[in-house]
Amino acid sequence: MADQAGTGGAASGVSSVVRDLELIARQEGDLVLPGLTEDDAWELGCWLRRTAADSGHPIAIDIRRGGQTLFSACLDGATPDNLGWIARKTRVAERFHRPSYAIGLLLQQEGKTITTRFGLPEAEYAPFGGAFPLRVRGVGVVGTICVSGLPQREDHRLVVEALGAFLDVPVNGIQLQP
Repeated sequence: MADQAGTGGAASGVSSVVRDLELIARQEGDLVLPGLTEDDAWELGCWLRRTAADSGHPIAIDIRRGGQTLFSACLDGATPDNLGWIARKTRVAERFHRPSYAIGLLLQQEGKTITTRFGLPEAEYAPFGGAFPLRVRGVGVVGTICVSGLPQREDHRLVVEALGAFLDVPVNGIQLQP
């Protein structure tokens, strides 16, 4: 299976994939929003933009609710390709209500692609890190947050960091290792 930008330092092997999937499941359980307003998306997106700019990360950012874009930004160095990756990774998170990185890891574990496993075209669906479903407590998945521009594992880690900061939830115990 092709990889957008490598694993970003993840150790290979089944045990590391299983460990990562367990941590991602904990992230999904811990990073649940009380709601998602336009102001919430603005605050979350601005935190991501500011943090990425301070670190010199050339990323694109996208936050959606029900198919409506609430926040979108491209930092210096981001390219039009990053927006394409966002669209493809977001489709994965929307379809499966799981982080795009988790779907990619599950496919890796099975030795399959998104096309062979689910019949979805790789030109439209990218099971690589960076898109995370936005769950609202008592409601379920209402949208997505996605970044693109770093190695896929780092894209995922940055989104988790942003959600943790927004929710005031420490992510040290649930964050994937670099």
